[in-house]
Amino acid sequence: MNNYSSTLHDEKTFYSAFLKDLDQANEEIIIESPFITSARMKMLWPSLKRAYSKGIKVYIITRDPNDHSDGYEDQSESEIEALEALGIQVFLCIGNHHRKLAIIDRKVLWEGSLNILSQIKSREIMRRLDGGGFAVDMFNFLNFGRYI
Repeated sequence: MNNYSSTLHDEKTFYSAFLKDLDQANEEIIIESPFITSARMKMLWPSLKRAYSKGIKVYIITRDPNDHSDGYEDQSESEIEALEALGIQVFLCIGNHHRKLAIIDRKVLWEGSLNILSQIKSREIMRRLDGGGFAVDMFNFLNFGRYI
């Protein structure tokens, strides 16, 4: 018997499942998404604010707004400022940052092609792995312990 579960989601089913995970988090939420748009954040803000108000540590890893073009830099900067004003820690990456993942309580790992903080129209896939040590493996592989 496996000590984990794995489910696949597309852009139509991802957010309802992901919001449920955010609302069930107990200790820590890490979201790595290269792009941030105001339209997508509008939907995510209630869950992020609720998590933060419950004392859950929330970390966002994203591209430096200066690495964006086509108007994304302004949206990204505005949302990052709002996240930081709330008290959420944001880490900026430079140099073609492109990973898309989330780690919830170091137990649930979301990974795939969907930009969690910006997806609107694209067709995407995300895998949710619960248990099995996958979330801890990813946390360690990406060496998040050096700043989280």
